[in-house]
Amino acid sequence: MTAEDLAGRRLVIFDFDGTLANTVPVIVRTARTVLARHGLTDDDMGDLTRLVGPPFPQAYSLVYGFSEDEAAQITAEYRAIYRTIGPEAWPLFDGIVDLLSRLRAAGRLTAVASSKQMPMVRTALADNRIADLFDLALGKSSDAEGDKVALIARTLRELGVSADGAVMVGDRHHDVEAAAACGVPCVGVTYGGTGTVEELMGAGACACADTVEELGRVLLG
Repeated sequence: MTAEDLAGRRLVIFDFDGTLANTVPVIVRTARTVLARHGLTDDDMGDLTRLVGPPFPQAYSLVYGFSEDEAAQITAEYRAIYRTIGPEAWPLFDGIVDLLSRLRAAGRLTAVASSKQMPMVRTALADNRIADLFDLALGKSSDAEGDKVALIARTLRELGVSADGAVMVGDRHHDVEAAAACGVPCVGVTYGGTGTVEELMGAGACACADTVEELGRVLLG
């Protein structure tokens, strides 16, 4: 796949955490607080950035082996804290507003497909005053809907764009794999400090960007 092919695609679908916004510090801080209540030491927790990417509450089972019920309880406690934090919970990476504005000026459609709950996605975009820079923003409607494949497929359907007219941007292998399941190529990003080039390219990313500026060159040519 060439850079010209990506730059010619009509729709750019963005993940949110670690891709548009630097949410990792607050996610890690909040998860550390809650996991300590459930008996985990710092050594037990290890690299908490592993929680960024997979949907909650499933992430707590996937990463730490909690039962479905306890993972749900941890998630409820986590969200009770997270919802009180406000705009500092999801600051945009430098250059994101400019990139989105350039994509819009170039006539591209833009969307968000996030594993966050839909109310949080709406609040995060509103807090950052970027809701009007997206044609569509989707999060999951419930914890039972933890499948990013379904969100990407719905994005394509609602915007009337075929898979060969879209490109995904994400920071973890989950984004790459979900996009691939929908027939959409994915550009991986590493500037959020979550996924690595090895993880993203190993999952099948068509390119990787280390900075927002580099991402702009990939998407706009």
